[in-house]
Amino acid sequence: MIFKGVLDGKPYPDHGLTARDWSQIPPQQVRLSAIITTTTVLALDRLLSEDSTFYGDLFPHAVEWNGDLYLEDGLHRAVRSALRGREVLHCRVHALPPGTPRRPASSGRYGKHARQD
Repeated sequence: MIFKGVLDGKPYPDHGLTARDWSQIPPQQVRLSAIITTTTVLALDRLLSEDSTFYGDLFPHAVEWNGDLYLEDGLHRAVRSALRGREVLHCRVHALPPGTPRRPASSGRYGKHARQD
C-alpha cells in the first residue's frame, strides 16, 4: 500500500489555518508510507493534468496529530509522486498540540472507510 492509511474525513479537530497561514509553514519531506489520507476520492483529471498546480499551493498540506500524519490537501500530488516511484513528498506540515481532542463523531465519517496497516 502506498499510504499508511485511507480515511473518509478528518479525525482531528479544525485547526483554523487560512491559505496565508499555510504559506508561512516551510515545506518538509515526509514519507508517503507515513501519510494517512483524509479522502477516498481522487479526481482523475486533476491527477493527469500538467497544470494541476497552477491554482493553489504548490505543496500539499498535512496535519500532524497524536503521532499520525494526515494529508489534508494535495492527494493528487501524493499519488503522482508515488506513480513516479518516489517515496517522499514535500509538503507543509502543521502540528496540532499534543492532547488536542478528537473531532466530534457527528462531524465526519472518519472511521467508515478507515484502512490502516
